[in-house]
Amino acid sequence: MSEPSTRRVALEILARVEDDGAYANLAASAALGRSDLDERDRRLVTDLVYGTLRRRRSLDHLVDRFLVAPPPPAARRALRLGTYQLVERPDIPDHAAVDETVAATPKRFKGLVNAVLRKVAAAEVEYPDTATQLSYPDWIVDTLRNDLGDDEAMGALASMNEPAARIERADGYVQDPASQAVVDLVGARPGELVVDLCAAPGGKATGMAAGGATVIAVDLAPARVGLITTNVAKLGATGVFPVLADGTRAPLRPGCADRVLVDAPCSGLGVLRRRADARWRIDDAAPSRLARVQVDLLDAAAELLVPGGLLVYSVCTLTAAESVGVDEELASRRPELIAEPAPGDPWISRGRGAVLLPQQIGSDGMWLFRYRLDPADGRARDRYDLGHPTSGATR
Repeated sequence: MSEPSTRRVALEILARVEDDGAYANLAASAALGRSDLDERDRRLVTDLVYGTLRRRRSLDHLVDRFLVAPPPPAARRALRLGTYQLVERPDIPDHAAVDETVAATPKRFKGLVNAVLRKVAAAEVEYPDTATQLSYPDWIVDTLRNDLGDDEAMGALASMNEPAARIERADGYVQDPASQAVVDLVGARPGELVVDLCAAPGGKATGMAAGGATVIAVDLAPARVGLITTNVAKLGATGVFPVLADGTRAPLRPGCADRVLVDAPCSGLGVLRRRADARWRIDDAAPSRLARVQVDLLDAAAELLVPGGLLVYSVCTLTAAESVGVDEELASRRPELIAEPAPGDPWISRGRGAVLLPQQIGSDGMWLFRYRLDPADGRARDRYDLGHPTSGATR
């Protein structure tokens, strides 16, 4: 297919995200599924879309120097797309970036897009501040600087502007190294009962079950439980039992689980490389709002543990509110939970937990805490009979 078609597909996806509120990964998957692009062009479209979304603020700055008024959305998309190629894709010649983008632009905006992109191509690349240069909302830059310190925050933000690597497990499931590390650190053993309280889409649940554990995979929404079921079937995984329930009120008996994983809903500020549009969707109140949910989930999770059982808390974010702040609240609520030693390199020990920064191994950013329920805790052990999946999954 000709080069202009890749830009047309990219502009179509951007329109779905920006005008209709679609998620980039879903919009891209649908549009590419309808196209007859070869693999090389599909990769190009994906990079153009994700890169343009990530770099939106910096691209707008470079474009707006040559505009006297805000352009209509369709023209703005084309200007961002062309500027991304000019500035961030040195392998694409300037003339190709301009000409092919103009060819894909709606006819009434071709003149504007052509004129502005040629000015961008000839101008110096300069930014007024760090947030604009890295293309993040001010609040994200300020929060991570405050919570991590300048050097680590800047490294994390720069790293999350790079494309995410595609990493497959031995069973073919695509999963980021940070998430694979969490599975390993849960340490589920054959014959153990593990509860995954926020399990969708099922990557960690199937990973834990692969070692012989039985995993109750809980999630709140029917569509999310459907994702778990689909992935379990696709992988041919055994020992995973999806349950539709609120993790703070899971239909499980106290003291039933050897291990509980709470991979909690969070602001997602550690996964911005793979969620290209997320930085523009998240609001500055999200970390504190979600921290309250996280504490409630952990409080409920503690009830499910056998004495001596392990509770693992992970979040794919980098904020203090959703990590050390949650841990402090949990310590006051649940003194019977004894913090386990932090894992070693590449994790960085912080307080009673550890953080994996995106720049360390090119992974998602992740916070992790592990707690052992005091073996002297007096609750009775009362596990399910999971010999029959249907009864076990619903009791």
